[in-house]
Amino acid sequence: MRYAIVALLALATACTGASPRPDALTDTPTVTPQPREFDPRLTEYAYPYEVKFFTLEAQRATYELAYMDVKPTGTPNGETVLLLHGKNFSGAYWANTIRPLVERGYRVIAPDQLGFGKSSKPGDFQYTFHALATHTSRLLKELGVERATVVGHSMGGMVATRFALMFPDATTRLVLVNPIGLEDWKAKGVPYLAVERWYANELKKTPDKVKAYMTESYFDGQWKPEYEPLVELQAGWTEDAEYNKVAWVSALTYDMIYTQPVVYEFGRVKAPTLLIIGDRDRTALGKGLVSAEVRATLGQYGALGEEAAAAFPNASLVKLEGVGHIPQFEAFDAYFAALDAFLKGE
Repeated sequence: MRYAIVALLALATACTGASPRPDALTDTPTVTPQPREFDPRLTEYAYPYEVKFFTLEAQRATYELAYMDVKPTGTPNGETVLLLHGKNFSGAYWANTIRPLVERGYRVIAPDQLGFGKSSKPGDFQYTFHALATHTSRLLKELGVERATVVGHSMGGMVATRFALMFPDATTRLVLVNPIGLEDWKAKGVPYLAVERWYANELKKTPDKVKAYMTESYFDGQWKPEYEPLVELQAGWTEDAEYNKVAWVSALTYDMIYTQPVVYEFGRVKAPTLLIIGDRDRTALGKGLVSAEVRATLGQYGALGEEAAAAFPNASLVKLEGVGHIPQFEAFDAYFAALDAFLKGE
């Protein structure tokens, strides 16, 4: 199979008759108001399901990897779905996706990668997508999971692709939801930025700046109350006395994203692949470092999705027209209809 482009209207129609979905985030388990500031390990930040910790030995040190392991509430179907978060998020934002999946009988595992969410945040770790994929593999083995459908959003798409490349026998299917890394920013003219520069930029963040960035970059300037959980984590970190630790790790992972493209290896992915692409998305690393002319060529997700679907050996493309970077919040019905159908083999 090559790829098919499915419009938003068709997907909305496909959702008719599907099991109920959360109409708003207040209908999910994440209903407890969050504090305004968070320490680096998010001690006071409530996740929608129980959080456990996997002890990880890596690079001559011991760390903790946080994860949610949610068992089926419907009749178990024997399949596992692994959800991998983006850079500005944690496993918690998958709440709306987890609930209908476990209702359909899937076991769902949503880890926080090292350096993110409730996991350890070492400032002297060599962050690579290979390392994050390896940590994820070790976690699955610890939990007795031999194979899983791997779903990655944003930066999680880069982790998911690397996982599929490194552990093909453990990857049943691959789903990429508006993944970054569909282009090589260096090759397109974005200059390298030293980690110290990324760090200085991160230190300038405030709650207002975090929300303004997400409003412009993710939602085309249209903010809705149901998006508030997305901003709480990043905004709360900036208010904490130890925010410098989070900012430094963020800088290190920006360097990882820039220097470790996966776009050239799509053709080696063996797993059946689904790309769910909101075509209004313009997310791209380093847009502020280039001229207006170069900037206009970056993050063109409508075209990038088609190019990626053609590059994977066995891919389908669902293009969500007029949707931005986070389809699972902005267009849940269409997004979940595509995911659900792919999991069923339709």
